[in-house]
Formats: sequence, C-alpha cells, structure tokens
Amino acid sequence: MNIKSLLLGSAAALAVVSGAQAADAIVAAEPEPMEYVRVCDAFGTGYFYIPGTETCLKISGYVRAQLDWQNDPNVPAGTDEFSMDARTRGYLAIEAKNDSEIGTIGSYFAFKSWGNGDYSNSAFELDEAYITVGGFKVGYMYNYWDSGLNGETDDLGSNLINSIGYEYAADAFKVGVFVDELTDTYSGWPVSYAGTDGVGIEGQVSATFGPVTAYLLGGYDFAADNGAIRGIVEAEVGPGTLGVAAIWSSGANAYYDLAEWTVAASYAAKLTDKLTLTPGVQYWWNYGLIGVDNFSGDDAWKAGVTLDYAIASGLAAKVSVQYSDSNAAGVDGVWDGFFRLQRSF
Repeated sequence: MNIKSLLLGSAAALAVVSGAQAADAIVAAEPEPMEYVRVCDAFGTGYFYIPGTETCLKISGYVRAQLDWQNDPNVPAGTDEFSMDARTRGYLAIEAKNDSEIGTIGSYFAFKSWGNGDYSNSAFELDEAYITVGGFKVGYMYNYWDSGLNGETDDLGSNLINSIGYEYAADAFKVGVFVDELTDTYSGWPVSYAGTDGVGIEGQVSATFGPVTAYLLGGYDFAADNGAIRGIVEAEVGPGTLGVAAIWSSGANAYYDLAEWTVAASYAAKLTDKLTLTPGVQYWWNYGLIGVDNFSGDDAWKAGVTLDYAIASGLAAKVSVQYSDSNAAGVDGVWDGFFRLQRSF
C-alpha cells in the first residue's frame, strides 16, 4: 500500500511539474517577411520603390575634381598673368515620382558644394527644387536659357530662378510657357527691381524632324522692359552633332544681354565609343552694356576645343582649352581652360 501510494504520488507530482513547464514554455514568434527593394521601371532606369509605398525614388550625383587655369595679360601691373586654381565639387540629386488620378506627380531636389583651392569649403547649397504634375512645373530651377551647344565654348544664357509654367509634349513637338521671378537677377545696375514685381515671361517651341532638332526661345523682362530671342538648330552630321545658335537682345534683361547680337557653332565629333572632340566658336556684335537700352560698339569672339574621354563606366575626363578676344581698346586675348575628372552615379 505504501509503495502503491508512493507511485501514485510521484506520478501526480510529475504531471503537475510537466504541466507547469508546458505553461511556461517560450514559443518563438514567426519572423516578419522581409520586403526587398523592388526595381521601378515605370519612369526610366535607376528608380526603385520606397518600401511600403508605390512611390519610385532615384538617387544620383557626382564628385568632380577640377584644375582651372588662365593666362590673362589684362591683369593689373605686378600681378602674374598665369593663374591656376584647384576645386572639388560634390553634387547629390534625389528624384521621386508616382502615378496618380491627376497624372504623374514628381519632385526633384539637388544640393552642391565646392571645396576651393585655398582649403576653404563652401556649405552645401540648394541647386534645384521643384514639383511636377504632368506638364506642370513649379519651384526653383534652371530655365530654358540654361541649355546650349555641345562643348565648353559658347555662352548662350543661363538662369536659376523661381518659376512656374507648363510644357506640352507630343511625339516630335514641344511648347512651353513659364512665368519667372527675377528680383535677384541684378544687384541694382543697369536694372533696379525696387518697386516692381520683378516678373518675366519666357516661352519655347521645339520640334524634331529626323536627324534635325530646332528650338525657338523668347524671354521678356517686364522690369527692364527688354527681352531676347534665341534660336538653336542641331543635326546629326557624319560621326557627330553639328549645332548652330543665334541671339538678339533689345537691351538689359535677365535672360540675355551680353551683346546685342551673337552667333555660335560647335561640332561634337564622336571619334570612338569613348572619345569625343568638340571644337566651337562664338562671335558677339556690340558686346557689353553701357545702359539699360544701349550696348557698346565693341565686338568680341571666342574659339576653343573640348575633349571628353569615358575612362570607364561612371568615370570620365574632360579637357577644355579656350581663347577669347575683343576689339575694345586695351583688351588683349585671354587663354583659359580646365582639366576635370568626374565620377558619376
């Protein structure tokens, strides 16, 4: 009886302990499924989906090391005519796009910074930041005047301004109109924007006909009461691209007022898959402002050549040599150029 009671008691105790241990057992939670980054090919290469959303993101940029040089005989007496300056630039751009019931919505912003040759570093500054909805665009941006010919010789205008506008694009035809805020374009001469709205308007029409693309651009500065008109034609000729441009300006304005008239041309010859040689030339009539509505009677010209070499995927070198001169009294010709190494991603 004692043995039987002992066995029954042991079995009961073992059952209690086993039940307690079963109740206290730790069960490992099932791991959450990992969401890998998905490639988004709806808007071109380089985009990926932001996890958990239908928004596509693209990150790009470059690091550029550059050595500038110049030989200027017009410097003050006692100053070395030849000068060199090494600079390094960092650039980062982020672009996001998604489809919606009102069309494709996009946003773009980019930052840049220079490290100068005197070992001082500039803070990162905003380069562009804008919103797009279909053909609608608003924000801080480079406008139509920033584009030019191939190479590094021509100067056909450039604006980085707050703007709002719309561009319509068909298969071979584009037309766009933008309203620009211009109050920071001049510091006070020859145009003062004090007491004005500082508004300008620009419009461009472009069309492609086989190997030829043509652009007609006009801009009007209401504060200066002047404007400029520019035409560019580019065509695939032989192993490269031939481009010609012409500009007329009525006087001081935010879009183009280096001269009353100018013409420019360049030819980007693709010598090999990696090597492109681009000679260019530009001529200015009545170069330089002497008042709001008046240009000087001086002429000027510039000629040069640019060599681009693709070293490897994402790594390129560029060499530019330019010569510029004017018939203005006391002005002699200037040689300048640069060597650039750029890693892009």
